[in-house]
Amino acid sequence: MPELPEVESAVARLRQATVGKTIVAARVLHPALQRRLSQRKAGTLRGARVVSVTRRGKHQLLALDDGRTVHAHFRMTGDWTIDHVDDPLPRFARASLSFDDGTRVVLDDPRALSTLEVHAKNANVDLGLGPEPDDPALTADALKAALERKRGPIKPVLLDQRVIAGLGNIYAAEALWHARISPAAPAASLPQKRIAALLRAIRKVIARATGARYTDDDVSKLAVYDREGLPCRRCGTPIERVVQAGRSTYFCPTCQAD
Repeated sequence: MPELPEVESAVARLRQATVGKTIVAARVLHPALQRRLSQRKAGTLRGARVVSVTRRGKHQLLALDDGRTVHAHFRMTGDWTIDHVDDPLPRFARASLSFDDGTRVVLDDPRALSTLEVHAKNANVDLGLGPEPDDPALTADALKAALERKRGPIKPVLLDQRVIAGLGNIYAAEALWHARISPAAPAASLPQKRIAALLRAIRKVIARATGARYTDDDVSKLAVYDREGLPCRRCGTPIERVVQAGRSTYFCPTCQAD
């Protein structure tokens, strides 16, 4: 699944490719997307101009000059292909927006899990998200208050987008390693000092991210993620893997003993 820095990188590309341009055609190319956006409704985008592109968590929001919002979410494997209207569509094209200068953005997704919606004029798009990792309002006190309301171990709790918007599986595991916190530690009982260390670690790993999709070379630079059986970069103990809430968690049993 794309992590927050990867989505931010995609938003930057989308912003550069669309802001100030007028939509001349919108196509829904896969039945899965039509559950949220029919071809008829997509057709109503013609003539609208994109005035801004923003990100909230892993959601991408294109504001139009008529007050409507195009809302995209990559889910597991989505991404944008930016090309020209005369180019062949990518193999896994799921939807496309064509613009008045002949350029096109294509929602490209091998698993067809991405979503695309159009919200009504001036609608309040409530995504039910918590603060962004870099939000100044997200203090150690605020995070402690949010965690105290949660049951269960800290790693799955960190993936709850109502706690921290955009934090994904990879960076949650990485941050816990940097903060020396076990992924199985009860979220509600973490002391203030450890929560402060965790918040610093979350911001650190996200700030250091490149924003590129992960390849084998990229993954090898991570502290714990996808390194089962390899030595911990801090103490040398073999990294272990467990499954929590259906997601793989990687950790050092020595550095993250509690």
